[in-house]
Amino acid sequence: MSRRFSLVAVLGMFLMITAACTNKKAVNPLANVGSKQPDKVLFDKAMDAMKHNRFDVARMTLQTLINTYPDSEFIARAKLAVGDSWYAEGGTASLAQAEQEYRDFETFFPNMPEAAEAQLKIANIQYQQMEKSDRDYTHAKRAEDEYRNLIMQYPDNPKLVKEGKERLLEVQEVLADREFGIGRFYFYRLSYPASIARLKTLVEKYPLYSRADEALYLLGQNYEGQIAQMRARPTCVKTSPQRGCVPEQVKANMIEELTKEAAGAYSQIITRYPVMDRGDDAKKRLATLHQPIPRPTKAAVAQNRAEEESRRESTPLDLALSLVKKGPNVDLAAKVGDPTLVDPTPVAANQDAGATAMRAMGIPSGEHGVSGEIVKGGVPAANEPAPRSDTTADNSQPFARPNTVTAPDPNELKPSDVAGMKPSGPPDPNELTPVAAAQNAIAASQPAPPPVQVNEIQQGQAGLSSSAASASSSLASDKDVSSSKKKKKKGLKKIMPF
Repeated sequence: MSRRFSLVAVLGMFLMITAACTNKKAVNPLANVGSKQPDKVLFDKAMDAMKHNRFDVARMTLQTLINTYPDSEFIARAKLAVGDSWYAEGGTASLAQAEQEYRDFETFFPNMPEAAEAQLKIANIQYQQMEKSDRDYTHAKRAEDEYRNLIMQYPDNPKLVKEGKERLLEVQEVLADREFGIGRFYFYRLSYPASIARLKTLVEKYPLYSRADEALYLLGQNYEGQIAQMRARPTCVKTSPQRGCVPEQVKANMIEELTKEAAGAYSQIITRYPVMDRGDDAKKRLATLHQPIPRPTKAAVAQNRAEEESRRESTPLDLALSLVKKGPNVDLAAKVGDPTLVDPTPVAANQDAGATAMRAMGIPSGEHGVSGEIVKGGVPAANEPAPRSDTTADNSQPFARPNTVTAPDPNELKPSDVAGMKPSGPPDPNELTPVAAAQNAIAASQPAPPPVQVNEIQQGQAGLSSSAASASSSLASDKDVSSSKKKKKKGLKKIMPF
C-alpha cells in the first residue's frame, strides 16, 4: 500500500513539473505580447544586450530583425532602439549617429507617439554638447531650433512639450548671455551703434534673460555716450567752418532723439523689470535727463517677482565646478514663462543709427527713397569761366546744392516789397519783442523742475473718471516694489558716468 502511494505521489509531481514547463510564457514589457515568435525573440535579445551595455551586439540583433522581418510589428520599436543604443553609448560620433537614426524614425513613422520622443532626443543631443556662452554657440543655436520644432510640431504631447520649454529657456539663457557679452564688448570700445544693435536684439528676443535689466541699462548708457559725442562735435559757423562740424539745429535734434531713446530703455526697466537691481539706477538716470519716471503696474511686479523667484542661485560648489566643466551654468534661467518661438527681425547697427539721424533731420521714417532734382543752368554759359575745384563749400548747410548762377526769380520778395507789406494798424500784443526774447532765454537757463511720475495722481486733482481711478489702482507703489526685491546680485553697479 505504501509503495503504491509513493508511486502515485512521484507521478503527480512529474505531471505538475511537465505542465509548468509547457505553460511558461516569455513576456515582453514593451510589446505586451506573450509568444515565442522569432522576431520577438530577436527583439528581447537586443533589449537584454542593451541592458548590459553591449550596444554593438544589440545593434546587430536589431538590424537582423529589421532585415529579416520587414513586416514585423517590432520594426518601429527596433528602429527607435537602434537610435537609443547610439544615444546611450555616448561620445561625439555616437551622438551624431543617434541623431541620424532619430531623424530617420521621424521620417518613416511621423504619426507614431514615439516621434515626439525622437524629436526631444534630437534636441537633447545638441543640449548635451553646448559650451559656455563665450565659446562656440553652434550646438546652443541648433538646440534652440530643435526644441522649437518639438513645441510647434507636437503640441498634443503636453508632457514632452513642457520638458522642451524648460530646456529651451535654459538654452536661450546661454544665447542671451552671449549677446550681452558682445554688446558690452562693443560698449567698452565706444562702438555705440554696434553695441546698440546687439542689445536691442537681445531685449526683444530674450525677455526672460536673467540680466535683462543690465542689458537695458547698458543700452541707455550707449545712447548717453552718443549724446556726449554729439555735444563734443563742433557746431558749424559760416565765418569759420570746421571739418566734421554739425549744424546747430541738426545737433539739437540729434541730442533730443538720443535722449528719447535712452529714456525709453530706462523706462522699460521700471515698467517690465521693476523687481530687478537696475530699477533705482534707471530712475536716477531719468531724473538726470529730465524725463518723466513711469510707475509699474501690480501685474508687472507680480510677473517679475515670479520670474526672479523661479531662478536657482548657484552654490559655491556649482561655481567651482563651472570652472572645469565644459557645459554652461544654467541655474539662473527662468523656470516660468513662455520662451520665444519666433525670432524677431534683427537690428542692424547702420540701420538704427540712420533712422535716428533721419528723425533728427525731420525726415519721416517711412521715406527711404532717394529723390532727384534737375538743376537748370548747371552748364556754364558762353564766355563764363569754368567752376574751380578748390572752391570752399559752406559747411553750415551740408545738404545744400552748389551755388549756381541762375536768373533772378520774378516772384522773389524785395526789401522794399517787404517794407510795403507791413501792417499799418497797432502792434500785435503777442509779437515776440527783444525784451520778451531775453526773458525767455533767462527762463530757459533756469534748472528744470523735477520730473513727475507718469500715471501718478497729482494733488488737488478732482473729478477723476472711473477708468482713470481703476488705472491708478492697478499701479504698484514703491512699497510693493521694494518688498518684492530679492537680495542684490553681485555685478557692475556703475558702468560709465555721464
